[in-house]
Amino acid sequence: MIEETSAGIVLFRKENTKILFLLLHYPSGHWDFVKGKMEKDESTHETAIRETREETGIVDITFVKNFEEWIKYDFQYQGELVHKKVVFFLAKTETEEIEISHEHLGYTWMDYNTAMEKTTFDNAKTVLTRAQILLTKTL
Repeated sequence: MIEETSAGIVLFRKENTKILFLLLHYPSGHWDFVKGKMEKDESTHETAIRETREETGIVDITFVKNFEEWIKYDFQYQGELVHKKVVFFLAKTETEEIEISHEHLGYTWMDYNTAMEKTTFDNAKTVLTRAQILLTKTL
């Protein structure tokens, strides 16, 4: 079995009083957050920042304290089982227009309820709910 660790960010921005979350459209059809594999000698925060820049062009991010959500799942890649661990951080940006990488088909900014409907995987929905709860308490 292959062990992989990735890091990502639940990115949000404020539009008037509304909180909008960023979802990326992946080629396999699902909608999810920015994330990617850790490189050698990178911290999880460094990976999350690099992946955000590479996948969206966004460089203005401010991390929200006390948010670190880990998910785990298994999948098949070229006939091998991969056990993946992903940590998500929560961060704010002022950037609205993004430049998606070749790794994605599109993106959207959505309020919590709409993002919950659009997000494909249950573990991502759980992360999004925890982000919303923290933002509701702190913003």
